[in-house]
Amino acid sequence: MPRANRYFVPGYVWHITHRCHKREFLLRFSQDRQAWIRWLFEARKRYGLEILNYVVTSNHVHLLVYGGTDREAIPRSMQLIAGRTAQEYNQRKQRKGGFWEDRYHATAVETDEHLARCLTYIDLNMVRAGVVRHPAMWTHGGHSEIINPPARYRLIARGRLLNLLSMDEATFQTAYPAWIGEAMSAVAGREPAW
Repeated sequence: MPRANRYFVPGYVWHITHRCHKREFLLRFSQDRQAWIRWLFEARKRYGLEILNYVVTSNHVHLLVYGGTDREAIPRSMQLIAGRTAQEYNQRKQRKGGFWEDRYHATAVETDEHLARCLTYIDLNMVRAGVVRHPAMWTHGGHSEIINPPARYRLIARGRLLNLLSMDEATFQTAYPAWIGEAMSAVAGREPAW
């Protein structure tokens, strides 16, 4: 049976998730998570992927991106990231077979409170899993860059993020930590909306 077509709606924000094959912990080592991030950076450079947030866990990834007008930017980026991460892992481990469970899953996100909730949901992934107490402690996610943007080698499209949230830098610098704090006080497990 053929796969269903993917629909692309320009100008939307997309929450993308991708799981490792059989939910195995194929990304359990830091070097594998770092490889995924390195290829994410390459996808940003090659295809103009506008990244709003991300987190790499031990067995899946979350990626929040802006869909712009180029309908090929997201699929090409995901093909590059997933393919190269799997190739590197399989070569290093002298392994054959599938790395990813299936194609990535993409859900459209509204650019209002839904976007703010999605940002915090992604950041709190490893907190909910009980791996860290605060998202700043997990180095394989976008939280630290959102809080303290680096001068070079940025992944997060900060201007786009602020524009989508209809905020200026000063308002965002106050609001974002408050959202994280509020979400952390309510952490009780996986939210069914995601």
